[in-house]
Amino acid sequence: MGRIKLLMVKKAARQLLQGEHTFNTEFNHNKKLLRNTMPSKPIQNKVAGYISRLMRAKTKVPKPKKVIESTLSS
Repeated sequence: MGRIKLLMVKKAARQLLQGEHTFNTEFNHNKKLLRNTMPSKPIQNKVAGYISRLMRAKTKVPKPKKVIESTLSS
């Protein structure tokens, strides 16, 4: 199980995603974009990580479910 993110981190990440930044799934790229906007380095890292996670979830394509046919004969 993962760590629970603070509500402040989630709100900040969602607001930043609605802005005009060019975030992607790379943590280091997102961290560089947030360098001057966050009050402290730990918060910057948490927001950058959460944005990366949201971007990966947005681009992830769900796998189709496997259909198992029964081999029972009537």
